[in-house]
Parts: sequence; structure tokens; C-alpha cells
Amino acid sequence: MNREKGLLITIDGPAGAGKTTVSRNLAARLGYTYVDTGALYRGVALAAVRSGIEPDDDEGLARLCDGLSIGFSQQGGQSRLLVNGEDVTDLIRTPEISMTASAVSARPVVRTFLLDVQRDLGSRRAAVFEGRDMGSVVFPDADVKFFLAADLKTRALRRYQELGAAASLEQVEKDMARRDENDTNRALAPLAPAPDAVRIDSTEFSAEAVVEKMLEVIRSTTGEN
Repeated sequence: MNREKGLLITIDGPAGAGKTTVSRNLAARLGYTYVDTGALYRGVALAAVRSGIEPDDDEGLARLCDGLSIGFSQQGGQSRLLVNGEDVTDLIRTPEISMTASAVSARPVVRTFLLDVQRDLGSRRAAVFEGRDMGSVVFPDADVKFFLAADLKTRALRRYQELGAAASLEQVEKDMARRDENDTNRALAPLAPAPDAVRIDSTEFSAEAVVEKMLEVIRSTTGEN
């Protein structure tokens, strides 16, 4: 571990497991940078939808990525996603973009493009990376890895409460189950815990309780009290 520069921590898991809240809170407690890698895929998905590029059009996606500038900017203490200089943070959380992001994330050209983006961010260390294959593929040598899970109904209810009246609970659960299926069974970088990841089930725990559990693991791993 390179403790002088800070630890590189990954938190993977399915949608609705609480990764975003937990990752943000953990990063804040540690004084680390929080990186939402799912937002990067959503940013590519939004750009593809706007350009009329289908999620399975590899040539079109390659052209799109070749001219795409994507990254984060800190504004008012919050991390904002910029795509070609435009703040799209508030435009990437719709059901359409969620499903498109799941589809484009299975395309090698998109994963290769964002792999470089993510590893560049990770080279600075002292960061908490949230995603689906951070510990298994992107950062196999991360200092501490977590896999955050929860049962489907709990995850669907959490997402439904986030979306409000934008979709029915039944539809949210259906979409989430389909995304789970896509993410788990895709040939390239499927959703799965890294062999050395610490698995935490958040079904019965609050975000605060999960963060405390993670801090215990981190202290144990680093030998700090």
C-alpha cells in the first residue's frame, strides 16, 4: 500500500445497493476524492443518445469516444460531470440513460476509452471509486475493495424513492432486474465481486452503519486504530 499518497478504495455493486451515498460519505470521512464511475458511462450514454448512435454500434461509439472530453469538476463542494465542457450531472439519471449506460458499458470500445480515464484519476490515489468492476478489472491492485449488495426489492424501493413519481415501483423493479441480468451476464467485465473484496449486504443497514463497517475494515487493513 502506498499510504503516503493515500489509499485507493473501490466499492462495487448493483444499482440501488447504496453505493453512491456510502461512497460519498466514506470519502468525506477519510478526506478523499469521491469518483462516481457510473456517471462516466452515463455521460457516454447521454452523448450517444443525443448523437443518435445505437448502443451496439461500435463504429459509431468509437467515433463518439474519439471526440469526447469527459471528466469531473468540483463545484460548491460537489462533484459535477462535464461532457465536452457541459455540466450534464442533472441529465444522466433518467431510466432511459440508465438502460443505455448498461448497454454501452458492455462495448469494448467504450470500456477501453473509460479505462484510461479512470486509471488516470486513480493515479492520484486518496480516492474512493464507485462502480461495477472497479476492484475486479479497473483497479485489481486497489488497497481496499468492497462489494455492496442488497436484495432486489430493497434496491428497487430505494431507487423508486429517488425517482419520485417518474416511474412506478413495479417498473423500477422490472428495469433493475433487467439491468442486473445484463450487467451480471455480459461477456466483458461482468458485475461480480473481486476475489479479495469484502462483501457487505446493506439490506438491513443504514448508509451510516455501512460506512462504519467499512472504516473498521480499512483500519484493520492498515493496522490503524
